[in-house]
Amino acid sequence: MGVTPGVGVRLGEWFRGRISSRQLEVMEYLFFVQFLTQPTYDLTYDDVFMMPRRSSIPSRLDVDVTSTDGLNLPLPLIAANMTAVTGRRMAETIARRGGIGIIPQDIPVDVVAATIAKVKAAHPVFETPVTVEGFDTVGEALALLPKRAHGAVVVVNAGIPIGTLTREDCDKLDRFTQVHDAMKTDMTLVDASCTPKEVFDRLRTTRDSLAIAVDSLGALVGVMTQKGALRSTLYSPALDANGRLKIGVAVGISGAAVDHARALVEAGADALVLDTAHGHQERMISTVSAVRALLDDMGVKLPLIAGNVVTSDGVRDLVEAGATIVKVGVGPGAMCTTRMQTGVGRPQFSAVLECAATAREMGASVWADGGVRHPRDVALALAAGAGAVMIGSWFAGTYESPGELMVTSEGRVYKESFGMASARAVRARTKSASGFDRARAGLFEEGISSARMYLDPDRAGVEDLLDFIISGVRSSCTYAGAATLNEFAANARVGVQSRSGFEEGRPVPTSW
Repeated sequence: MGVTPGVGVRLGEWFRGRISSRQLEVMEYLFFVQFLTQPTYDLTYDDVFMMPRRSSIPSRLDVDVTSTDGLNLPLPLIAANMTAVTGRRMAETIARRGGIGIIPQDIPVDVVAATIAKVKAAHPVFETPVTVEGFDTVGEALALLPKRAHGAVVVVNAGIPIGTLTREDCDKLDRFTQVHDAMKTDMTLVDASCTPKEVFDRLRTTRDSLAIAVDSLGALVGVMTQKGALRSTLYSPALDANGRLKIGVAVGISGAAVDHARALVEAGADALVLDTAHGHQERMISTVSAVRALLDDMGVKLPLIAGNVVTSDGVRDLVEAGATIVKVGVGPGAMCTTRMQTGVGRPQFSAVLECAATAREMGASVWADGGVRHPRDVALALAAGAGAVMIGSWFAGTYESPGELMVTSEGRVYKESFGMASARAVRARTKSASGFDRARAGLFEEGISSARMYLDPDRAGVEDLLDFIISGVRSSCTYAGAATLNEFAANARVGVQSRSGFEEGRPVPTSW
């Protein structure tokens, strides 16, 4: 990635030799030194922009956005290991579209193992439906409807689909009405071997919102919408060597880290994330070494991710200890109060730029973790050299995140999010400790314990956000003349902009 000099540099070069040295000194003073050299301060995503270059890429669909972090994910996006972000539904949905979800560390190992098993058992193309029995109540079904973006549940009898139910079907019905009295029995059934195009064509004919895939015995396999069929032709799932969806897990750096890591590897995890707010510390380094030794002893070649850090030294120490990917970011997340409480952190673009360069020299990679609020931020992180980008709070406000769907008095739909160093998260992680120890740990927190993540009416599902983000990233690559993310990081020309420059690029929804 090239950083383009400002206008002062270009003018200074042009005038050099055409005017006296004294005149040039005066001009340099007038332009100020900061405009004639690279900034001496660190930058975040809002501070920078990319310039277009000559390109031979005919379409954004010709861009290969495979991650450059060694995982070779078809989509360079990671659902963050936050309790309010990644559960089974999120991990499954993200993997089906080419990314990977990381299950948080504050969940019991046996529960995580069961989650891994469910994700591995999911169909790689058809979506896992929410199901109810015919004798369940309408109230029970309504509580499950928000768990899927398409807003429907499948009614089954001994695993055989017998109908579907949507919110509209339940209007004006008593909540204790049984589902079989409210469901629609007309269904679009398709064979599980059907291609997405065949499913799309079938739904256009039947005008149903949902196709239900069944096996040769008529048992439910999965569901697909028209939009889902289109996405299945645009995205490739992230699959393991056995053709199953990938899933990652986070592990704390406590004394039980090695035992937890062993259990999760045996359960089928595809990536291990050793995670703590301050990743450049002795306990993290020793834990990385211990887990690397474990993986070597088990004969397992598994990505080992560690973090978080924001400096070259941090990257170097963790990679030397055995990490293959380093998470970069201290304080940029929407739920994090670290910078305001401690003054510690670093603007994210500069952190990613420096850390990615060091990791690349060492044959490793980085994940840019936090601070992305627009598709441009994801593109800029990748241009800075990140192998993939981790997203937290942005994904928390979707149907697929684990939280319960809530509604304000004004009718706005939201889910709750919270930081992983907040009092709420600390209570969850220390629930097995004594009351005294839990109370003492609760005195110290860095993070918001409750925030409202409003669902965007236009992009309420995480797949809608994926479309939004990746279309932007692909377009950024075409502007840079890059067919791959490696080319993108090499070709992107990034400059520094003023706040008014950033504001100039924002859309204006109403006239001025």
